[in-house]
Amino acid sequence: MMPRCAFSVCHVFMLVLCLSAAEDFDWTKNDHGSFYYGTFPAGFSWGAGSSAYQTEGAWDKDGKGLSIWDVFSHKKGKIQQNETGDSSCEGYYRVKDDVSLMKELKLNHYRFSISWPRLIPTGIKSDHINEKGIQYYDELIDHLLENKITPIVTLYHWDLPQVLQEKYGGWQNISMVNHFNEFANLCFERFGNRIKYWITFNNPWSVAVEGYETGEHAPGLKLRGTGAYRAAHHIIKAHAKVWHTYDTQWRGKQKGLVGISLSGDWGEPVDISNQKDIEAAERYVQFYLGWFATPVFHGDYPQVMKDFIGRKSVQQGLGTSRLPSFSPQEKSYIKGTCDFLGIGHFTTRYITQKNNPLSRSSSSYFADRDLAELVDPRWPDPGSEWLYSVPWGFRRLLNFVKTQYGNPMIYVTENGVSEKMLCTELCDDWRIQYYKDYINEMLKAIKDGVNVKGYTAWSLLDKFEWDEGYSERFGLYYVDFRNKNKPRYPKASVQFYKRVITSNGFPNQREVENWRRKAIETCSSSNQLLAAARRKSKEHAEMPKVWPVHDEV
Repeated sequence: MMPRCAFSVCHVFMLVLCLSAAEDFDWTKNDHGSFYYGTFPAGFSWGAGSSAYQTEGAWDKDGKGLSIWDVFSHKKGKIQQNETGDSSCEGYYRVKDDVSLMKELKLNHYRFSISWPRLIPTGIKSDHINEKGIQYYDELIDHLLENKITPIVTLYHWDLPQVLQEKYGGWQNISMVNHFNEFANLCFERFGNRIKYWITFNNPWSVAVEGYETGEHAPGLKLRGTGAYRAAHHIIKAHAKVWHTYDTQWRGKQKGLVGISLSGDWGEPVDISNQKDIEAAERYVQFYLGWFATPVFHGDYPQVMKDFIGRKSVQQGLGTSRLPSFSPQEKSYIKGTCDFLGIGHFTTRYITQKNNPLSRSSSSYFADRDLAELVDPRWPDPGSEWLYSVPWGFRRLLNFVKTQYGNPMIYVTENGVSEKMLCTELCDDWRIQYYKDYINEMLKAIKDGVNVKGYTAWSLLDKFEWDEGYSERFGLYYVDFRNKNKPRYPKASVQFYKRVITSNGFPNQREVENWRRKAIETCSSSNQLLAAARRKSKEHAEMPKVWPVHDEV
């Protein structure tokens, strides 16, 4: 009898070990609670962000090579109204102006990305290094530091050199790992003496799913059921290689940190008393955030992804899973390659169980999850059709990260809200409400013990919004894209966010309500300035040869 009993205990113990990570997070407890007045820990870092393709413009200037987004946006029908990022905010020419906006906002850090084809036009380091590109980022970094603003640098924010896409198939090809590592190594060599925070990839979920599964984003491939998994596999390997390169060659002298920025919507069970809904909600988060976070922290894909995709692959008559696998050596190499975790978060979905019928031809990342996404019609949605304001989901996501990945150091790398309106609106009361509520839920998460060290408002400026063109505006500062000079105007949210930064949180109800009232008052005068500028540019537009059509975005 003893051996059987011992076996049972051992078996149960192993089962508990396997389940313990998931069971640490309490899916049944969702305390929405009231607004919490209080401040953030001393040294908390406040910032704003941008990315190269979305803001720099100068797409073909000073030796820059083509990126996949240059090519994709120039194809008719890919972007709303066939807009492009060719000139965007002209950030390439506005370094000092934009840093002065950051200084006015009292930012502690600024997150931006380096354009790979601006530094290495073909993406292949041995071909050519563009010194003018190096010079541009040198100027930006130095100007930030002169103004006591810490640069947080993203190495890959979606603008793969076009040559690598044409020659190798981009992230479908394992050769990207070495090319990306050479690019990263060049950045460490040239900028690393001044950069202490590096992010390898921004939101690789979008790169994989929208670039290689749905084709909504560059390079626009629709390799359903396989393309996203293959791209992600190579991205994870590339991230690990770059982390190890920094760790062995640069960390000792430069003393910086290397992380990755992962986006994750929160998935809340429709019915928290229904185990099937809870499992579906966890599956949603694991297929989104966990797809990348679990390998980086634990060395392999989430078990639920391996189980579901593996089972469906067998049912389709495939010999192996559509989800690639890591070798034992790769698992140990990838595990632990994260000095801090960047989290990009915007919204939440309700999730319920839904079985998707199988067929060989209709396999897809979305069908593999066996779930349905729902929204509450009462949730505010001022802008992007996917972006509903659900602040409590942010706290839930941060607590999930804490329990799943051993409470890592977190920097919130993207959080914000868009507006989608034809008329100009600088009095963005809904954005103030969004920031107030989401930042407050982050403060509650810190009270829960989550190790959040900084927050990045997304974004500093209105900018090119990928397949949506200029139809959606995320900026704290309004950019007049119809004016050749792309002037910037502060929205009301600038004044509100500045008060949050200077107070390091929310001191008391009276003061916070006062900030909001003053911010709305201030934006009225900004509105008048913009209206006057618009009238002036309209008068000029009537004069011949002043505003050539090709200069308009």
